[in-house]
Amino acid sequence: MKSFFGILFLFITITITAQIPKTLTANDKVYGLSKFWQEVNYNFIYLDKVDRTMWDNQYKELISIVQNTKDDYEYYRELQKFCALLKDGHTNVYLPKSIEQMVNTFGDYKIFLKNIEGKAIIIRTNLSKKDEIPVGSEIIEVNGKPTQKFIDENVSPYISTSTNYVLQDLSISNLLKGLDGETFIVKIKKPNKKIIELALTHKKTEEKEVFPAEAEKQLLNFKWVNKETAYVSLNSFSDEKIDSLFVSKLPELYKAKSLIIDLRSNGGGSTNVGTEILQYLTNDTILYGSKQKSRFHVPAYKAWGKFVEAKDTVNIPWNKKHYLSYHDQFYFDFDYNPTIIELNAKRIVVPTVILFGHNTASAAEDFLILADNQKHMIKMGERSYGSTGQPFVFDLPGGGYARVCTKKDTYPDGREFVGYGIKPDIEVVPTLKDYMNNRDTALEEAIKYLKKR
Repeated sequence: MKSFFGILFLFITITITAQIPKTLTANDKVYGLSKFWQEVNYNFIYLDKVDRTMWDNQYKELISIVQNTKDDYEYYRELQKFCALLKDGHTNVYLPKSIEQMVNTFGDYKIFLKNIEGKAIIIRTNLSKKDEIPVGSEIIEVNGKPTQKFIDENVSPYISTSTNYVLQDLSISNLLKGLDGETFIVKIKKPNKKIIELALTHKKTEEKEVFPAEAEKQLLNFKWVNKETAYVSLNSFSDEKIDSLFVSKLPELYKAKSLIIDLRSNGGGSTNVGTEILQYLTNDTILYGSKQKSRFHVPAYKAWGKFVEAKDTVNIPWNKKHYLSYHDQFYFDFDYNPTIIELNAKRIVVPTVILFGHNTASAAEDFLILADNQKHMIKMGERSYGSTGQPFVFDLPGGGYARVCTKKDTYPDGREFVGYGIKPDIEVVPTLKDYMNNRDTALEEAIKYLKKR
């Protein structure tokens, strides 16, 4: 599935000029909270990993809290915080369009942040501020708190994700997002160790140019990194057009003695789209993708299960179904059907490096699973995002909506990667020094590896 990461945050404010809607009644708010809680209890595939006592107690506490929220925004923030307790990247609460979207622009300033070595590093600014706030500067304090303390208290509790490293990534990249008029007092340590303090108030930035200029990412990028090695970045599987774009590059790719496939910017889409490309990169006639399961509901089973104890299930499958149903652990295993390749075309089976990292998610992770047993391929980079599945999407009062993950995917042999990420064969973690020197160390290592082959 495509992964959407529209996570919005509320922080300590000094002044907010935006008009926040107040359309929801107390009954609306309780209904929306209860609707989300109900759909999670009924559909969430990872409910067995949730502390049910904690989950139910939090729901009960929120019944009174949400009724007293001052506006629609504050209400939705409570829902997002509630959702984040589930720790799943495909289970989210999204704000209504009527609530002004948050931005990272501050009038005269535009700031982009990235988690590098666990620090909130400024990786781009608007062009006019490149000397005042050099690339590589670190935000060390926000609103009087050390950055990590501010994140722990004001940012990460509202983020729904499956892995701790992605939680930190998203917390830092969204550190200064806020509503129009919202102000942050930040301390910034420049690369020369000088510390400055700025009051940044959210306001539209008219200046368009950023520094360093960000290279435009196409759906597919192709280049030769040397005379023998072709490089292809597959940046999304959400648009099936990428399949035809890949086919259009085949005449060039057939010349390659080695290949680099870059999935580091691929947040997912359709697994079938990625599979169409992968079939050109193997001589196999069968590709083995993920095993899948979902929760199975038979109300009568659950009713009978109330009277069944664990000891009553030994060697009695009928009783076991009832017992598991009562404990919300009865699952439907989908028939496992490997992908049969019937491609009548020349293949590109050469030493191949697949680059991926924390932003490689969902259907892009499914691509990695399908490619897992290809002996001519090696995986390189950082762990993947660690979340895929099939979300159930439903509306919430006031124009917002939520989604709940209903399907569990694992390796064919049952190994789990959701919540852990897919581990590369060769780990390459960029440093701040690499970033400052504009070095793509993962790509460099891939090129070195293929030269040795």
